[in-house]
Amino acid sequence: MLNKKEILAILIMSVIFAFAISLIETWNLFLTSLLAVFLVIIINVFAKKISGYYLDSEVEIGLWETDRYGFKPKHALKKPFPIGAFLPLISKIFLFPLGSFIWMASLVFEVKPKVYRAVKRFGLYSFSEMSEAHIGWIAVSGIVANLLFAIIGYLIGFNDFARINLYYAFFNMLPISDLDGNKIFFGSLLAWVALATIILIALAGVILIH
Repeated sequence: MLNKKEILAILIMSVIFAFAISLIETWNLFLTSLLAVFLVIIINVFAKKISGYYLDSEVEIGLWETDRYGFKPKHALKKPFPIGAFLPLISKIFLFPLGSFIWMASLVFEVKPKVYRAVKRFGLYSFSEMSEAHIGWIAVSGIVANLLFAIIGYLIGFNDFARINLYYAFFNMLPISDLDGNKIFFGSLLAWVALATIILIALAGVILIH
């Protein structure tokens, strides 16, 4: 279900997130953070993969990259810049007092419809597209999965895992670029508002408790 490129992206971001969270103060903290982050990412990725499967499509995960540094046509880079790999480390400088609260929106996904999707829906092979609504719901599945596991983590006493699930959902809900939040926003504004409200309430609760 995961190709080599996807596995590499997940492993790289797991290590970067864990390093930014722990700054390797102790190896025990780093390894705990690494395990929690890896599970959070895997939960999000597999929720999207499963949703894509039921929508007759293939979901591929990749590192968030940008090939622009401005809005004008000439403001383009020769090669895509892996912005997703750098933001967690940069954000640590500004969010240092907040502990594990770092930038966690670093993986994006693309959706490719399967051939038989066209057969099932249109009766021909020459046309098949994923609507913004369907792409949005695939993104929703990942966010919802993280929220559910945040609750599970809290109930079983794995608080770091619970918090990281929530933080991961929060940053990925931002409606910018290729992030999940942008896909949800244009796929279903109502779903985006509902999830954003839930996440903000939960985040406020975490901040108040700690």
